[in-house]
Amino acid sequence: MSPASSGAAGANGGNGAKKPGVLLRVRPRGFCAGVVRAVDIVELAIEAYGPPVYVHHEIVHNRHVVEQLRRRGAIFVESMSDVPDGSVLIFSAHGVPPRLREEASERRLRVIDATCPLVTKVHLEAQKFAREGRTIVLIGHRDHQEIVGTSGEAPLQTVVVGSVKEVDELVVPDPERLAFLTQTTLSLYDTQEIVERLKQRFPQILGPKSSDICYATQNRQEAVEQVAREVDLILVVGSANSSNSNRLVEVAKRRGVPARLIEDEHDLDPQWFEGVHGVGLTAGASAPEVLVQQVSERLAQLGFTDQRDLDLIREDVRFTLPAELVALR
Repeated sequence: MSPASSGAAGANGGNGAKKPGVLLRVRPRGFCAGVVRAVDIVELAIEAYGPPVYVHHEIVHNRHVVEQLRRRGAIFVESMSDVPDGSVLIFSAHGVPPRLREEASERRLRVIDATCPLVTKVHLEAQKFAREGRTIVLIGHRDHQEIVGTSGEAPLQTVVVGSVKEVDELVVPDPERLAFLTQTTLSLYDTQEIVERLKQRFPQILGPKSSDICYATQNRQEAVEQVAREVDLILVVGSANSSNSNRLVEVAKRRGVPARLIEDEHDLDPQWFEGVHGVGLTAGASAPEVLVQQVSERLAQLGFTDQRDLDLIREDVRFTLPAELVALR
């Protein structure tokens, strides 16, 4: 019998008493190394240079994190024209196209790069394939900031696809001069299907030496897969514009378990838990742990008082800060 089913919420025991519902919080969850680094960069920059510090796009895709940094003195902008000449500008964890770096240099902005090192890896791969004269098939969501940044490395040589259907419709200049790259926060399953179809259509296509899917994305998806065997419902803490959080919901549903994306405890609807005995709880890579704890407290009020943490995959990745901020740590 699974941990969840052994403590059914609303089920009667032999003495007629209700057994508590079970909440299984999975680890790893929440902040990944790239997010920790990006948030640290903004905080240290504010301390070192004083507010305001400008950030191009949301530093990470989480409303709570962005609001907290805004209160400390960060100003988030979508257009470089909103940044005064000579200001401190931080590039978000998602990366930016080279044209923005050039513009920042022309504007004499003091740039601090918070691009996740795993995203930088994809940019370097794009540069390499472009130098080789290959058309780059970039797998991902067209409007996501990471895709905007990566495709900017070689805009005339890059085509974005987001599904097997789009691969089937793909027309390229030279089928023997192709390479593929992927957004780091995609579903492992969807990406695998798209890559397999690319290789079927274009046997000569080259890929990166190692997977572009981020370690944290993969680990969190695998953890959801495991807990899905034990629960009736999975909750994912994360913002609606967080790609990796949305993919966790998809993974759960793919495994046949209902799943919901929630911003925080205020999104919980008591009706969701009717007949639910066990709940799995995780968080996207840009969601802070405090939100998980607040959701847990609300679930306890709803009857899920048997709460446990499941340590499923060990993570010990750390990324270094930019050189200009290391001395300030």
